[in-house]
Amino acid sequence: MNSKLIIINVIRWAILLFVQIFLLKNMGFYDLSTPFIYVLFLLLLPFGIPNILLYLLAFFTGLTLDAFYDTMGVHATACVVLAFVRISFISISLNRDAIDDPEPSLSYMGFQWFSLYAFLCVVTHHLVLFFLETFKLSEIGYTLMRCGLSCAFSLLLIFLVESIFYKRTSR
Repeated sequence: MNSKLIIINVIRWAILLFVQIFLLKNMGFYDLSTPFIYVLFLLLLPFGIPNILLYLLAFFTGLTLDAFYDTMGVHATACVVLAFVRISFISISLNRDAIDDPEPSLSYMGFQWFSLYAFLCVVTHHLVLFFLETFKLSEIGYTLMRCGLSCAFSLLLIFLVESIFYKRTSR
């Protein structure tokens, strides 16, 4: 990775965590829907990032959020699982050596690929997060409802941010 890409990702990490911690932390709808925009940082990391670095970034991003949310490793676990799903999805859907695009964003990969990628990663992240947070199978209906509403809200915010920074590219 070149230094420009590193600086962009550090700034992206700081802004998304700031927005998550100071704006979205207390923004919930009747404790049913909580948006998690910080996962966009992990989704938009470059294709060429080594897997071990991706896992470390995911772990420390989740750990940072755990420090502010007082959740004792729940976000760190969910972020590491998201990193695993990201690696698996990219390796299945794309040939990593033939990729010319720097990052898996909406403007580079197109709406169909990015929407499936974001949907799978966000749903997996939220399922792990909410089931570890609740840790009861007796409340599975409530947990699934929270997960579904939070996924919809998070995906709406992710697509909103991606459409704001959309760059039209010739494919």
